[in-house]
Amino acid sequence: MNPIRAVSSLIPEPGPRRPYALATFINTWGFGLVIVAMPLYFTRIVHLPAEQVGLGLTIAVTVGLVAGVPVGHLADRRGPLEVVRATLLVQCGTALAFLFIRDFPSFVIVTIADTLAVNALTSADGSLLRRVGGEDAPAFRASIYSITNLGLWLGTACCGIAIQIGTPTAYRVLLVIDALSFLVAYLILGRLQPYDPLPKPAAGPRWGVLADRPFVVYTALAGAMNLQVFVINLLLPLWVVDNTDAPRWCVAMLLLINTILVVLLQVRIGSRVQTIRQGGLAMRRAGVIFLFSCSVIGFAAGLPGWAALLLLVAGVCLHTFGELWHMAASFVLNLSLPPAHAQGQYEGFIGIGNGIGAAAAPVLFLGFVLGLGRPGLIGLGVYFALVGLLMPAVASWGERTRPVSPALADVKGTGEAE
Repeated sequence: MNPIRAVSSLIPEPGPRRPYALATFINTWGFGLVIVAMPLYFTRIVHLPAEQVGLGLTIAVTVGLVAGVPVGHLADRRGPLEVVRATLLVQCGTALAFLFIRDFPSFVIVTIADTLAVNALTSADGSLLRRVGGEDAPAFRASIYSITNLGLWLGTACCGIAIQIGTPTAYRVLLVIDALSFLVAYLILGRLQPYDPLPKPAAGPRWGVLADRPFVVYTALAGAMNLQVFVINLLLPLWVVDNTDAPRWCVAMLLLINTILVVLLQVRIGSRVQTIRQGGLAMRRAGVIFLFSCSVIGFAAGLPGWAALLLLVAGVCLHTFGELWHMAASFVLNLSLPPAHAQGQYEGFIGIGNGIGAAAAPVLFLGFVLGLGRPGLIGLGVYFALVGLLMPAVASWGERTRPVSPALADVKGTGEAE
């Protein structure tokens, strides 16, 4: 639990993992700079109505879902490093393009291009991470998740300075720095040697993921479980402010607690989930924990301020513990169920499931769950528990239908840092 030691332990050993981790940190730090500021930039600086911003984002998310599978397939067939670097350049361009939007049509066009690039990067990056991570790619992905959370938190903290200044120049500086972060990540990844595509079996469909029924079912359940990330980021702030007597400043504290626990503990929890079977069991454990965490958060309503604050802290700690198990399970299942030669294609398909869940989260959480109040939070916990209970059977089904030796050790490739 030593924070300095925990953060320093995230620095990989010399080799391809170190530049990959550094590029990821810089990229996510840049994303943290703008993730909170962008809605304010669109409404206060560009002067778009909030309704148009919401509609444009919905359109972009919907269109962006189509990018994952084909770009992931391209990364599998051409090599993931080149595709990842190309998408970083596109995102650098879209970040700069946001400086020049003046109306709703230009906003929609740039947002669609940016969302397509984000989804493309996610798919190709899954393939690259598996090659960089090698035989213990799930454990490496756990450390990358901690690095991502650390970068997002630091970026968001820096973003607060620009929001406090509040001038158009301050917001535009954020966009320029975000664009530069993509360019820096592109240059750092240039230290890696390209990974050759892995040989594809002679027989089998081109889009093998669509014929993999266990994985299709897993993707649907994974997308359903992935809604848990919106409990802390989307549902909790409104629940605290509108339904409890806890002080409003505690929202930032609760988000910080979640981030710190993830940075400190994700690698440790991830090291305990190494096989497909363990992944299914960890997902079930996470679902049960979410049942308790959502219920505890729900019971904060109606209590005195100090008691509500204590219960909210307990609920967030519980939920973060469930998140640690959920992400550890996802790392193993997302990397062990797909065949090594089609990791990008499978990663893109997972992104579709998660994207549908992300599109449904605002309606489900801000409308249905908040509208029901405490019973809504408890019902949400029951939903997570039911999804988790199905995961061990789906994981076992997937394991039975995999090739006998799909070991991650086959995916090391070349990719040594220069």
